[in-house]
Amino acid sequence: MPFGLLKYGLSRTYPAKRHFAPAGALKPSYDVVIIGGGGHGLAIAYYLAKYHGVTNVAVIEKGYIGGGNTGRNTAIIRSNYLTPEGVRFYDESVRLFQQLSQELDYNILYSERGHFTLAHTDAALRTMRWRAEVNKHLGVESELVLRDELAKMVPQLDLSEDVRYPILGALYHAPGAIARHDAVAWGYGGAASRLGVDIHQQTTVTGIVAEGGRLTGVVTDRGAIKCGKAVQAVAGDSSVLAAMAGFKLPIRTIPLQACVSQPLKPFLDAIVVSGSLHVYVSQSSRGELVMGGATDPYPLYSTRSSLEFKEGLIAHVLELFPFLAEVKLLRQWAGMADMTPDFSPVMGLTPLENYYVDAGWGTWGFKATPVVGKRMAELIATGEAPDLIAPFRLSRFEEFRLVGEKGAASVGH
Repeated sequence: MPFGLLKYGLSRTYPAKRHFAPAGALKPSYDVVIIGGGGHGLAIAYYLAKYHGVTNVAVIEKGYIGGGNTGRNTAIIRSNYLTPEGVRFYDESVRLFQQLSQELDYNILYSERGHFTLAHTDAALRTMRWRAEVNKHLGVESELVLRDELAKMVPQLDLSEDVRYPILGALYHAPGAIARHDAVAWGYGGAASRLGVDIHQQTTVTGIVAEGGRLTGVVTDRGAIKCGKAVQAVAGDSSVLAAMAGFKLPIRTIPLQACVSQPLKPFLDAIVVSGSLHVYVSQSSRGELVMGGATDPYPLYSTRSSLEFKEGLIAHVLELFPFLAEVKLLRQWAGMADMTPDFSPVMGLTPLENYYVDAGWGTWGFKATPVVGKRMAELIATGEAPDLIAPFRLSRFEEFRLVGEKGAASVGH
């Protein structure tokens, strides 16, 4: 063992700074309380403190930082959506992600890979062409590639016709990327903490206090807090928190499972997705194949894994990559996806004044982390909804102005 390491280990003091400042006791009041210490909540806290000077902020997390859906997703970043509202929104997020390691002074292991959404039918091929044209019209790099090109770009794929679902082509999205999901949470949390934000882990919100239709505070299992504004960013628990605040969200919560293989030598640089087969695959920097698919077919507040999911997913993975038959699975898990009817998120104002919502992220929340933080912070600080998130307001369901992204979710739901 190196002497320097031994000396460091036996020392009573350490030169390294704590990543998160000690939280201490809850203050009696805060300007803003953020319920949920995942990527979205921590990003909102960071942008409030960094760009709006709002530092009297508390992040309340019932578990530990990044222990919810932020740490349970498959870390894909892209903007090749179908609606103009969705494309513009996620395109800003991709651009923020590209500079995020420098912004936070923390390596999030951002890796641009290229994202391929496979088409197995003529109808799917037409949809991919449609999405490509929408993307290019809005300045997002996407194009339709057919079998010959695809064979050169992703030679590992089985492109034979002797399969149940032959591959006819794909939507190629060059900026598609992956990042270390928990590093994004740690980076935002550490940066927010250095700016004076209080991060309280192992603290559960048990009630919302309101007077005359206006938020006045929140109640936790460690005591009550007065606050001027609050925002909930709690993923699968969104409906539960909304009920505490006295309104209903058009959301159902469903488990979304994923798994990783044992580490392999690098062979797959691209991100490969098939909505028809309900599967997506990428290879991490550690060599693991990160694989996911459709949500479970029934609402459930649970993060348990199931054999049914694993069997179905692996069958489809082997149709795309038959040479992986002897590879072993290393780990399997689930998150709780809060799904809206139009497969788009809910952001902004709620019927309770000064109480904001960031919910309905289903299977696409991680890729939106930076843009949600930036634009929700702007809304909270100014009281005006930025144009980029205005289409995702809660009232759109009453106004019948839905933002239908089901065709661009790229996995079966």
